[in-house]
Amino acid sequence: MRAQRGGGVEEEKPGRRRGWLPLRRPLRWVDYPRRGRRGVRRWLPSWRQLLLAASLGVLVPVGWLAWFYSVTQVPEDLNAFATQQNNVYYWADGTEMARIGETNRQEVLLDGVPEPVRWAVLVAENETFYSDPGISAKGIGRALWKLVSGGETQGGSTISQQYVKNIYLNQRQDFSRKLSEAVIAVKLDDRMSKDDILAGYLNSSWFGRGSYGIQRAAAAYYGKDVSQLDVSEGAFLAALLKGAGRYDPALSTANHDRAEERWSWILDRMVDAGKLSRADRARYTVFPEPEPQPKSAGLGGQVGYLVDIAKSYMESHTDITPAEFDLGGHQIHTTFEKPRVTALAAAVQEATKGIDPGARDTDKLLKVGAASVAPDGRIVALYGGPDYLKQGFNNANTSTVPLGSAFTPLVYAAGLDQGVQHARGATRTPVTPGTTYNGDNGVNVMTPEGPYWGRDGKIAKTANDGKRDWGQVTLRGAVEQSVNGPIMQLGLDIGLERVQKTAADLGLLPSIMGELSPGFAVGNSTPSAIRTADAYTAFTGGGSRTDPYSVLRVTRNGEPLTLRLPTAVQALSPAVAAEVDVALKGAVRGGSAGWAAEAGPDPAAKPGTTPDRTAGWAVGYSGQLATAVTVFRADLRDMKLLSLEGLGGAGPDTLDSTLPGRIWGTYMKAADGR
Repeated sequence: MRAQRGGGVEEEKPGRRRGWLPLRRPLRWVDYPRRGRRGVRRWLPSWRQLLLAASLGVLVPVGWLAWFYSVTQVPEDLNAFATQQNNVYYWADGTEMARIGETNRQEVLLDGVPEPVRWAVLVAENETFYSDPGISAKGIGRALWKLVSGGETQGGSTISQQYVKNIYLNQRQDFSRKLSEAVIAVKLDDRMSKDDILAGYLNSSWFGRGSYGIQRAAAAYYGKDVSQLDVSEGAFLAALLKGAGRYDPALSTANHDRAEERWSWILDRMVDAGKLSRADRARYTVFPEPEPQPKSAGLGGQVGYLVDIAKSYMESHTDITPAEFDLGGHQIHTTFEKPRVTALAAAVQEATKGIDPGARDTDKLLKVGAASVAPDGRIVALYGGPDYLKQGFNNANTSTVPLGSAFTPLVYAAGLDQGVQHARGATRTPVTPGTTYNGDNGVNVMTPEGPYWGRDGKIAKTANDGKRDWGQVTLRGAVEQSVNGPIMQLGLDIGLERVQKTAADLGLLPSIMGELSPGFAVGNSTPSAIRTADAYTAFTGGGSRTDPYSVLRVTRNGEPLTLRLPTAVQALSPAVAAEVDVALKGAVRGGSAGWAAEAGPDPAAKPGTTPDRTAGWAVGYSGQLATAVTVFRADLRDMKLLSLEGLGGAGPDTLDSTLPGRIWGTYMKAADGR
């Protein structure tokens, strides 16, 4: 109740209070959770809500795509393809070593490309090119799914899209770039004729061997003008568009197999598409082998071998693709030291003066390979062959020549590190440099279970150089004097798997490891001279070693690029490394490596020979520079190794390590400036 004016009383209305607004439900744009429902029904959306959500799910991305389409313009400027340059290699001191010429590119009119060759490309890359709008919805969906899911980013691009990528964008694979590529491709397809787009694509695509465009590719692979290509050759060039680094047959056997398979598939696809008759297809049953890649004139002497090694290392330790590298503009600063490379080549020339292939059959097909590695893994010098322009095969990097007895220091290190086991299940027993073994020739090789039986059904026996009997000999003495028998037995006592693990720790690659038989301990593995020299750095470096590398840094137009360099690892304990070092120095002072005595201050070295006389080695170090030299005879067409007996007119008792020993000693003396 409240008083009225004039003395009357006014009755308050129920539900209202002075100074308060009436209570109301809050306003909600979406009735969710749903009012007036209980339990699960409260959380189940209505059909109107489902329709609204579906509409938004379509309208939002469609609207965003429409906006993206409107703001994405066809670029006015070409990408780096229009500014190709040389790639320049530098010596370790910063002076120029080699300048690899400009990218090989030459445009050609579409009419200059035979129609069957054009269709080989079309069926391989985009058979619906002439009917599609510049993109393939199915292909884009597949490619985007791979991008989102982390799968391999390949496929999904029409020829129009690939042309856009070549000319306007870059090779990066991400969502933004793929979407831009698709939008520009649609707009470009509306502005240009299909023939003009195809011509641009054929003139801008990378075919490997430094070649951009089908005209230069025809010259690089077949030495002819593109107008002279037949459909079979065109099918091979079309196969290269999937990735020349994987389909150039000259690079590897696996590449050859892939190229031949895809070449055949492309020809079959042309038949299915009605662009090649079955009768014509039947004419092409032999793969059209391309010509060998011509060598650049600036790569003569040892330079070509150095460039190949550096390029291979850079490609596997940076994110630069081969196609990007061929655009040029890169500066590759190598680890190679010109004075030492020159000294190594001079040492080989001096030591091989007595080799006369014209006078002696035993001097024919001689190959020499050598490498010098610093303790931090830098390859400072190598000798790959007489001249890169005459022999492109790099003898310093071959992995087909057995290391022979130069492997035995690794077995010695494994024994000192891990001990031996004479009976299965027994406790391993430590060995020392003074542990003695039977050094006679022809001793049965024993396993913890008994004699080792070879595949020929005979008991394996030890074999010393010259079949000499040494009686009881210490392990250190066996290394110093190159007595192979005790080391062979030591390998079985350690366990060949454990020896293999030590060799891997020292940098020998699994692909070159020999069969795990008694011959493993005396060098049936086939590491390159580079890897062998690098393994020996651990003996002078306190057990620490670093994988070999040939590039210090890479820049492009002066801007540094990321280069993944190896780091040092502790392969052996310092105590074990020191004991091996003592044995190798003993081999020089009064053992089998006397040829190294004048190479430098307190040198350490080991000769290497094989039972079948197919390889000779000299491996060691002076100071901390490790060098490995190998000689062998082989026809490079099949790499079948031939005997070294009689090389240079030497008698049958001359050790096969004599020639590499001379090279090693002459080079190391010069390399140390003495």
